[in-house]
Formats: sequence, structure tokens, C-alpha cells
Amino acid sequence: QVQLQESGPGLVKPSQTLSLTCTVSGGSITTNSYYWSWIRQPPGKGLEWMGAIANGDRTYYSPSQRGRFTISRDNAKNTIYLQMNDLKADDTAVYYCAADWGPCTVGVPAMYGNWGQGTQVTVFS
Repeated sequence: QVQLQESGPGLVKPSQTLSLTCTVSGGSITTNSYYWSWIRQPPGKGLEWMGAIANGDRTYYSPSQRGRFTISRDNAKNTIYLQMNDLKADDTAVYYCAADWGPCTVGVPAMYGNWGQGTQVTVFS
């Protein structure tokens, strides 16, 4: 089973750009048919699937993300990235990296069996 570890700056200001890193161990991010996703949970709210990346650098995004988020990968470093532009207070949340098999995982947090511990991101002015 893979292990996922998120990291990134915890405090950012509105309109800034933020990059989060998900370091993967115990397996390769090039594993066929595995979908590597970012999911967040704002305070007092449910899980929100943001997007995923699969082999061939195919990416999938939530329609609500309005083009502000980009997911990428570095196969040599076995790492997944999330870049968020023009941060807003509503982006304050715990951000999770998650992974599991198959396209059925796209858009559905409950389909993911492998999760990191999450990293808190707070947008404040």
C-alpha cells in the first residue's frame, strides 16, 4: 500500500500562489490506472474533490475550480504537485493527497483508499 505525505506553507495571503507537494512512497506514481488526486476539506464542511492526474499526464479537474488549480507530477521524484493561483479566503482548508485505482475515482472522495495525513492551508490578510 502506498504512503502519501503532503507538505507546503501553512499560511498564505489572498491573491498569492501556493504550491503543495505530495511525496509518495511504497509504490510508483507511474503505476498503471492509478489516479492521484487532491481533495480538500474546508472548516465545518465536507470533502471536496479538486482534481486528479493519471498516467500519460492526463488531468481531471472539478468544474468548480475555475482554472485556478493545476495538478502535475514528477515521475523521477515520485511526487505529485498542486498549484493554486489567486488564493481566496474560501481556499482555507485541510488539503489531502489521495490515490486509488481506476477512473471511477474521479470526482468521488469516497472511492479513494489511500490518503495522506493532510496539510492545513490558511489564507489570511
